[in-house]
Amino acid sequence: MTEHVAVKNFREYLRIPSVQPNPNYEACLQFLKKQATTLGLPLKVCYPMPNKPVVVITWEGTDPKLPSILLNSHMDVVPVFPEKWTHDPFGAEKDANGNIYARGAQDMKCVGIQYIEAIRKLKEDGVRLKRTIHMSFVPDEEIGGEEGMGKWVTMDDFKRLNVGCALDEGMASVDDTYLLFYGERSIWQVHVHCPGTPGHGSLLLPDTAGEKVRYVIDKFMDFRAKEKEKLDTNPALSIGDVTTINLTRVKGGVQNNVVPPELVVGFDCRLSPTTNMDTFEKWIIDVCTKAGKGVYPEYQQKQNAKELTKLDSSNPYWVSFKKECDKLGLKLKEAIFPGGTDSRFVRAMGIPAFGFSPMNKTPVLLHDHDEYLSESTFLTGLEIYTKLIPALAGS
Repeated sequence: MTEHVAVKNFREYLRIPSVQPNPNYEACLQFLKKQATTLGLPLKVCYPMPNKPVVVITWEGTDPKLPSILLNSHMDVVPVFPEKWTHDPFGAEKDANGNIYARGAQDMKCVGIQYIEAIRKLKEDGVRLKRTIHMSFVPDEEIGGEEGMGKWVTMDDFKRLNVGCALDEGMASVDDTYLLFYGERSIWQVHVHCPGTPGHGSLLLPDTAGEKVRYVIDKFMDFRAKEKEKLDTNPALSIGDVTTINLTRVKGGVQNNVVPPELVVGFDCRLSPTTNMDTFEKWIIDVCTKAGKGVYPEYQQKQNAKELTKLDSSNPYWVSFKKECDKLGLKLKEAIFPGGTDSRFVRAMGIPAFGFSPMNKTPVLLHDHDEYLSESTFLTGLEIYTKLIPALAGS
């Protein structure tokens, strides 16, 4: 049986090891140039930072003065532990059940190819859209996106696209619903430095780093417990509706019989959209002050992703999106994205953005070992985009 051209292209894209921390963007660029040629569409490359290309393939609409539709995906993928995989993580192997195994199968090379193949099908069917479509392929999303989408949205190259609405990544759903994300939590990654009295491990020295770390950890984990209880006791809430705190790093010390001059404890905090950031920061400062002399926070990341895409009649793009999903019989579940995506940079520019990856009845395997997507789910998602894109762009 001949393999669908979309599946062939999907598997070819997956075989490019665009893996952090040294992604092969040049190979991605060459692959996308080939796709643009087969589509008969122009491709432009912008470099927000050296060696970090943003690739844009454009399908001009019949009324190019209208705000355009941006179909965004990222080229990079997270690292792998090959010994934990049952398949080559960059082999794009397909098993007897049609499951395609590769890093990026769900996050998010599938969506990038679905955009391309949906446009291919629409063009082959003779469809013309009123709004211009821009398919963007960006770097570095998996390491925060600051030097990819974050930089690009501030450049004239982006502003000239006149984007009215954007689609970006969502995630798989294990049931029959399709997840639709309209906002994100703000990522705060903080290292709390706890200096103290150093000395011999046999003594009971005053004001030690360990005592201060204990206080800090207790307070952060107490906050975590309250948010967990809130989530566990309210079935209407999802993980994106609460603030999560996780202890992720403890650094310091030289050996067991030496009391160190400093210990540093790291927390990953994801602030819900309802969190008052000034209040949260004051809470962190208060914890540090009460922990003892010299304790202070150092922020590795401190985002403000408060902008939300409106899901009501005031947003015509949402009206069109929802109407088409209802027509297709898709059960949408609206939520706040639990992690972070490039959508936050787009929303910060005042542009509505939907996080949507059409994968239902599928285990959530982004960043996991043996990441895969079934061929049938991939092709179903492709068909969904052939309906959603004209609905947003106007046929």
